[in-house]
Amino acid sequence: MKPLSLPQLYKACVLKDLPFKSTRQLEPLAEIVGQNRAQEAVRFALAMPHDGYNVYAVGRNGLGKRTMMLRYLEHHLDTKQQSHDWCYVADFEEPRIPKLLQLPAGKGIQLKQDMEKLMGRLVKVIPQTFDSDSFLERSEQLKEEYGKKQEDELEKVAAQARKKKVSLNITTPGGYRLVAMKGDEPHTAETFKELTDAQRDKFEDSVNKLEKKLRQALRKLADWEQEYADKQQALNKETLEGISGHQIDALIEGYKGLPDVVAFFEAVRADLVENLDIFLDDNEEQAAIAYASLNKKMPRRYLVNVVVHQKTNEVPMVVEDNPTYHNLFGYVENVTYKGTVFTDFSLIRAGSLHRANGGYLLMDAIKMLEQPFVWDGLKRALRARSIEINSLERELTLSGTISIEPQGVPLNVKLVLFGDRETWMLLQDYDPEFAELFRVTADFENEMYRSEDSQVMYAKFIASVVKEKSLLHCSNKAVARVIEYSARMAEHQNRLSLHAANIANLLRESDFWARQAGAKLIQDTHVERALESAKYRSSRIRDQLYDSIRDGSTLVSTQGVVVGQVNALSVLSTGGFEFGLSNRVTATCYYGDGEIMDIERDVKLGGNIHSKGVMILSSWLSSHFAVNDPMHLSASLTFEQNYGEVDGDSASLAELCALISSISGIPVRQDLAITGSVNQFGEVQPIGGVNEKVEGFFATCQLKGGSNDTQGAIVPANNVQNLMLDSEVVKAVRESRFAVYAVSNVEEAVTLLLDKPAGKADSKGNYPKQSVFGIIQQRLEKMREHERQEHARDDQKDPSIH
Repeated sequence: MKPLSLPQLYKACVLKDLPFKSTRQLEPLAEIVGQNRAQEAVRFALAMPHDGYNVYAVGRNGLGKRTMMLRYLEHHLDTKQQSHDWCYVADFEEPRIPKLLQLPAGKGIQLKQDMEKLMGRLVKVIPQTFDSDSFLERSEQLKEEYGKKQEDELEKVAAQARKKKVSLNITTPGGYRLVAMKGDEPHTAETFKELTDAQRDKFEDSVNKLEKKLRQALRKLADWEQEYADKQQALNKETLEGISGHQIDALIEGYKGLPDVVAFFEAVRADLVENLDIFLDDNEEQAAIAYASLNKKMPRRYLVNVVVHQKTNEVPMVVEDNPTYHNLFGYVENVTYKGTVFTDFSLIRAGSLHRANGGYLLMDAIKMLEQPFVWDGLKRALRARSIEINSLERELTLSGTISIEPQGVPLNVKLVLFGDRETWMLLQDYDPEFAELFRVTADFENEMYRSEDSQVMYAKFIASVVKEKSLLHCSNKAVARVIEYSARMAEHQNRLSLHAANIANLLRESDFWARQAGAKLIQDTHVERALESAKYRSSRIRDQLYDSIRDGSTLVSTQGVVVGQVNALSVLSTGGFEFGLSNRVTATCYYGDGEIMDIERDVKLGGNIHSKGVMILSSWLSSHFAVNDPMHLSASLTFEQNYGEVDGDSASLAELCALISSISGIPVRQDLAITGSVNQFGEVQPIGGVNEKVEGFFATCQLKGGSNDTQGAIVPANNVQNLMLDSEVVKAVRESRFAVYAVSNVEEAVTLLLDKPAGKADSKGNYPKQSVFGIIQQRLEKMREHERQEHARDDQKDPSIH
């Protein structure tokens, strides 16, 4: 069997396929490369006008889901869509339920400024006007009229009382008393007793009649007092109208296309008269609350709270990185004054849903699900198409404080959640409402096909990253090296990785080394330096394990031949850095009933997939050597020097070769290592991490030293397309110091490892005598013959045993 050729080990990016000298000549991509399926899903979701067509973007972190969404939205927004400002103002009739005002984009701040301008003038003008001589004169005149009528009415009663020798006296304010007189002095209790009965009765009769007249007079006084209050109110209203009427009229004219705003102005006009004392009294409490809430504008009653302000008429796009309950749905702040908790409409604060209303809200699914009550609140808002601002304390029923209940904001938003596939499947399985609210799944690809056209597209993607991150431009050789690295990440010669974060990190680090060298372009040498630096930073544990091979602590043979011992290959991962390592697999056989003992499984160090692989190779052995007669050889298998759990079936081919060597007695070449899984028909199946495995054995050969130009690795034939080997391995192959072989069945692997033909069965099922399988067949036949002879001797000694 011939080893693989150099082009089969590494598919280089040919410079003639890249028609540019540097990325400066390329037009950066406006969208993420290779995500056509996800883009179509997003386009469909955004175009659907119906409810429930929100998007769940599925894919592992680093694929550029958020970047793609933002770029797509920037270039495909529906410009016909209208954005709005949202404001809260006081409801003067129901203070606990502030009113919501919807205004065109940019109008909210204008309304706020117009009201502040009006109030700023009224705060100065009202005290001046109501303290002016003209107003005080008119007010005093009203007061005098009332006082004169009061005095005249009371004087009538007093005059009638005097005729009856009774005096009308004022006691407490608003209280009156009728007293019998003795000349100019009121009667005392003693003098009143001295009067005759007739005189006392006369006085009492007079007082009773006078009391009726007094009550009638007091009722008139009360009516006149109300009349005075109404006239004073009318005077105040007339005076206020003179000050503010024309300004409020001008505001109504300016906002006449917004009936809710006009109604608010009319309500302010009416409320100013009712709450004139706000402007006339020095209200320390209101001032203190204003300072505590960081808003010194006065009076608070007439403020406009702009909770959402859109500077332009563009469709809002909001990315919420911290989707807590309050950050999403808004909240109502409180201030404390003299130990009392206070709140009002001016302390309502908007959440991300408010800011994204009329547009798009993007957030991470896992972060959102980690926050208590957020997922239920979000579903409730999407179903009701309304954003209700409820404090989390009230949701938990932990607070009995008085709060306000702002009117709900009508909700019209497209939601985009980013998450992995596991989270998406959990939501699909456990939340029946999820599928109703997120009807579109944008499934992001991990890889794209590699062709001449796609390589040019990938180069444009690199150019867009360079421009976005303000990096040095890349030469065509640097781009070629990045494309080759991308194919290595995709573990396929004809695929390119779409993990944008890794590519961006590589370009940033390449830019660093280029600037360190004073270069004006990122060259392939700088990319190589960045890759080597990243590998060195992450390889401490790998180097420790390699040291144990170098000093002999880990037993590995790379020369000679040994019966029942095979070099298997495995991959270890340490925090994102993967590397290959040699593992010695050994097999021993002995007389028995044909059972294969998997030591890893028996001591509970083998995983389910590993155990399955051992069972499959057992069935292969049985199907080849125990079809008609039982096998009288049992065997045991183990990974030597393994002190942790083993899983995966990629060593099952190595284990089978170790068993075949042990059963046949033919030694295994130690200068070769093998990886691959096997099925019941002896076909070799592809495995993962093939590059790291081959490189791991090459490193082991280098560590063990010794010149041996026969060293190499055996991989499944279906894994050849996955080979993108390190330059050191490729160089060693070019210099014939190392070789990589591909096998598609057990027979080819056995022929290579045992350096003897495996053998092919004839029509009777017999293998050639000098072949590996033939030797096994002969050995088993001898054991069966020996077994038959033993049974025959037993029968002769004691025929009754049957």
